[in-house]
Amino acid sequence: MFTQTKQRLPWAMSLLPLLIAGCLGDSPATSSANGRLSPSGQTVVDGPTPSATPQGQCGPGSSPETGMQGRVSQADHDAGLAAAGFSCNMQLVGSFAPERVIGTVGGFKVERYRDKAGRDCAFADSTLLFPTNLADQEIGVNVFDMSDPTRPVRTARLVTPAMLSPHESLVVSQEGGVLAAVLGNPAFGPGIVDVYDVSEDCRNPVLKSSTPLGVFGHESGLSPDGKTFYSASPGTSTIVALDISNPSVPRPLWYGQYSSHGLSLSPDGNTAYVASIGDPAGMVVLDVSEIQARKANPEVRVISTVSWDTVTIPQNAIPFTQNGKQYVMEVDEYSSNGGGGGVSAHGDLVGAARIIDMSNPQQPKVLSNLRLEVHNQKNREEIAGDPGAQNPTGGYAAHYCNIPTRVNPTIVACSMILSGLRVFDIRDPANPVEVAYYNAPVKDRIITQPAPASNWAMSSPAFVPERKEIWYTDGYQGFYVVRVSNGAWK
Repeated sequence: MFTQTKQRLPWAMSLLPLLIAGCLGDSPATSSANGRLSPSGQTVVDGPTPSATPQGQCGPGSSPETGMQGRVSQADHDAGLAAAGFSCNMQLVGSFAPERVIGTVGGFKVERYRDKAGRDCAFADSTLLFPTNLADQEIGVNVFDMSDPTRPVRTARLVTPAMLSPHESLVVSQEGGVLAAVLGNPAFGPGIVDVYDVSEDCRNPVLKSSTPLGVFGHESGLSPDGKTFYSASPGTSTIVALDISNPSVPRPLWYGQYSSHGLSLSPDGNTAYVASIGDPAGMVVLDVSEIQARKANPEVRVISTVSWDTVTIPQNAIPFTQNGKQYVMEVDEYSSNGGGGGVSAHGDLVGAARIIDMSNPQQPKVLSNLRLEVHNQKNREEIAGDPGAQNPTGGYAAHYCNIPTRVNPTIVACSMILSGLRVFDIRDPANPVEVAYYNAPVKDRIITQPAPASNWAMSSPAFVPERKEIWYTDGYQGFYVVRVSNGAWK
């Protein structure tokens, strides 16, 4: 049966702002006059002053941006430059997308998996908000055979309840051979969890169970061994841990109240790094070892919390090691005006992404920022009129970042909505450098709301390190395979 650890009351907000803003949470933690306290009195670790990450050189074959880092201006659209797209040290390999889009044809997650026979597959949800994809005859989670990355071949569509509307919850375990998601939406869904076996033939996943045990749905987490699925719903301040070691018979292990967006687990599954929308907004580090050990009535303990002055809506937090030292890569979504406003259309404050030093797990410290010039407060007024900038669920902001490996990653790739896919060299975590980007050619849209034709890069990307490839989706333009060139991915 469920056991519950109660940490704070669920935060309240109306359904309408949630549906407008996509996946918002509680009002972000705000600093006191001296910038050191959140509303609850928690210490805020401010970290370095946020500024744009330096850029490297764009090599042969690039089509660089014309001005400010990350910007696609009205002048770029008028001159046809946006229709041609921008790139730096990145080349298009293949894609899967319609010529024109009515609704949305790309979602929030792209996952890569290699099955027992060595077949390479991609799993990508097909909408930012179900059922807007139906207008384009898209539905569910797309399964792609990636044996030829120049020609992704769709082999299946997963249309069970959670896969129709997984929102931001689609996850895969290479070790466990399972694909899972929870039925969710921008507010919270009814929490049906679907679990598939992808180990034998990833081109044709096999449904093992579809159960209402997630309680509520929005985001998720999955232990690396594929045995524990976490259903996370910031709209209800709930996390549910499910034992899926037998994917045919999921079993509830624990229920707790945390305003969790996405969460990632340590390699041993004993520590959860939670992107928290609660108080404080930032990151909460949890000891979940008793869940992983399958103890009866497990207790979950808070190890530490950390926030930052630019916090908006924390999205996900991924642990990694670099030369044996512990870090977390965290990303915030969207923008706000600070001081309790949640998401704002083209707000003054952009959370973007950061690297957190976890050398002392009890005292995390923001080490460096992953940002573009379009995120800097001083530039927000200048770019306010750009196509798509006023989209409350988009604009010039970050949404998801990911890393190709949890041990000594050399890059971080981030979907930064209007600015496309951005790649940062993090070999020196204290001094990241932007080394590549791909802002896809803008295609016509039949319906121009909630924004005109533009990029809407929202997904967590996946990686093929041996070929220097990155797979991601754009909400307006579908599934992309791009390759980092000119030695930018070391």
